[in-house]
Amino acid sequence: MSMIQMDPQRVPLSPAQKARRINMNPDLYGTFAEIGVGQETVRHFFRAGGASQTIAKAMSAYDKDFSNAIYGSEPGNRFVCESRLMNMLGHEFGLMQERLNRADHPTKKFFTFANTVAGSTFERPHSGHGWIGVRFQAGPQEPTNDVILHVRLHDPDISLQQEGIGIMGVNLLHGCLIHHADPDEIMTALYDNVSRHVIEVDMIQMNGPVFQQVDNRLLSLQLVKRGFTDAVLFGPDGQNLQASEALYKKNILTIRGSFRPVTKVNIDMIMNGYNMFIKEQRVERQNMQVLFEITLNNLRSDTGDVDEKDFIDRADILCSLGQTVLISNYQEYYKLVEYFSRYTKSRMGLIMGVNNLVDVFDEKYYRHLNGGMLEAFGILFTRDLKIYVYPSRASATAEIVTTRTMPVHPRLQPLYDYLLFNKRLVDINNYDPNVLHIFSKQVLDLIRSNQPGWESLVPPYVDNMIKDNLLFGYSPSKGVKEEAKA
Repeated sequence: MSMIQMDPQRVPLSPAQKARRINMNPDLYGTFAEIGVGQETVRHFFRAGGASQTIAKAMSAYDKDFSNAIYGSEPGNRFVCESRLMNMLGHEFGLMQERLNRADHPTKKFFTFANTVAGSTFERPHSGHGWIGVRFQAGPQEPTNDVILHVRLHDPDISLQQEGIGIMGVNLLHGCLIHHADPDEIMTALYDNVSRHVIEVDMIQMNGPVFQQVDNRLLSLQLVKRGFTDAVLFGPDGQNLQASEALYKKNILTIRGSFRPVTKVNIDMIMNGYNMFIKEQRVERQNMQVLFEITLNNLRSDTGDVDEKDFIDRADILCSLGQTVLISNYQEYYKLVEYFSRYTKSRMGLIMGVNNLVDVFDEKYYRHLNGGMLEAFGILFTRDLKIYVYPSRASATAEIVTTRTMPVHPRLQPLYDYLLFNKRLVDINNYDPNVLHIFSKQVLDLIRSNQPGWESLVPPYVDNMIKDNLLFGYSPSKGVKEEAKA
């Protein structure tokens, strides 16, 4: 599990200090609505003193029938879901506007805090999760803004779960009301006095006029970069997705790469892998989720930092192609499959090149595991998983390498043969041999130096997008200057 790195110079306020700061502001006025484990946030404000001028109403919509009567029922009669949270925020904020005369409260900035949380149990210690949100005004009469979180609970002790949810709720509300001009501080403060071992934040969304400059895809990246979570999703529209809803009981097909940029090889891999996957007996086309995965390591620059501009360049292209993107901190494939297994028992597929498969069979990547490679392969192949292997060719004239000709250490050959015989590893045969020699790194070098011919190595439309938006360091002036020197 990733650890959160906090600024040693930063001294966080306690929950009591934050609650008191809000209570002592005469212009902040709002309601609290909490369901399930999340009954603890408003308590901090009552105990801090001065709550009578801040809290319009605090309620616990705990009983399911009462909750449905207030907010309406959700699809599948669910109570811990994003739609329930949004209905809570909308209903409670609407009541404030309806019941309070603005003429009597000309300086008041209204807010609503809501959460709906299901706790973990000792039988299912990692099953707890929930939604936390704030709807608020940055000024009187101004439009509303929303910050939405999804959290996963890891400690089986219910009292620690309740305490952690309460503190994180205070942190979120304080950040929204006091630091809404600084989204970075809102994120940083989420873990003030909260342990990552107790709560994981795996989705965050900021919307509204005060967050116009915020790219929610970068917020997703920040969650992984800061160690708040190990994997995040966002859809073709650039909006962050919650994995438990996007991947629940789905047939997941994933391709990993740098996509810097997307090339014709990537498209050939996903198209042919997809066509093979949908023909599997336990795969339903209507129940599929295709993911383009980029690991955090693939986003690091030569200096070791994550290049956010470079990330957005890749995301823009993938989103424009209608793809859902997964950013993860899972360098090993078995960790990725273990992550998917939280949400689905349906058949999964991985698309990878021969070169990646060679790394999968390299024992050095599993020395930290007590069971070594066998432990990792047990995680991989005790799931309903198939790996679709795309051939490799070092150059346009080199021989094509497939699973049948891939070099394998003699000690691992029996395991490799077993997976081939049982069709857990299968070759992608309907590939285009004319694109096998294309590598993203070489295409990137051509783009940055503005060398001719790179346009034919990327899919149609992608070349225009790179040129029009000056992605990946492309600059048309480079070519002009080089021609002038010649």
